Amino acid sequence: MTTTADEPKDKVEQKLESKRGFIARSWDFLLELWGVLTRPSSVFALGTLVLAGFVAGVIFWGGFNTALEITNTEKFCTGCHEMKDNVFAELKSTIHFTNRSGVRATCPDCHVPHNWTDKIARKMQASKEVWGKIFGTIDTREKFLDHRLELAAHEWARFKANDSLECRNCHSADSMDITKQSPRASVAHQRFLFTKEKTCIDCHKGIAHQLPDMRGVPGWQ
Repeated sequence: MTTTADEPKDKVEQKLESKRGFIARSWDFLLELWGVLTRPSSVFALGTLVLAGFVAGVIFWGGFNTALEITNTEKFCTGCHEMKDNVFAELKSTIHFTNRSGVRATCPDCHVPHNWTDKIARKMQASKEVWGKIFGTIDTREKFLDHRLELAAHEWARFKANDSLECRNCHSADSMDITKQSPRASVAHQRFLFTKEKTCIDCHKGIAHQLPDMRGVPGWQ
């Protein structure tokens, strides 16, 4: 705190005392709050408190996981027209959506890790997409096409960094029967995938969505 030469000494002392008083009152409040939180209850038995805490924890955890799973459905992912009218519409024409086996890969199957810790990290990372919705970053087809390469590059980089984890949830190299693959696919998988020289996304860009203008993308011909 600074003072001027003309400011009375007693006024300065009053300000200092007031500041000390605020700090002291804040500290007393924190101590009192801590005491309330740590003081044994005089009304409820310990077993009742433990049981109530357990029930509250179950309710919270159940509600949290329910909300998490709701946000992890294709219906939720395609709830906004940015996704429904663009990438989801493209997915419908691919083998991941309709095929002879009837097995369909949904949005979260390919874009959200299955194990819990990675899933939470991905959800936190994807929360920034809410801002894109609020500010209308890709709210028209034209804007989407303008940002298409940037959006795709983010996903390609993510797949590359996690060794195409979401792909491997369904496509295991250990269970591949290369004798039933085309000669070109068989050679490529043995040369690049089985040796870990490359990962799925290196060769399978555009497997579920249309490709952007790929001029200038490293390794693409």
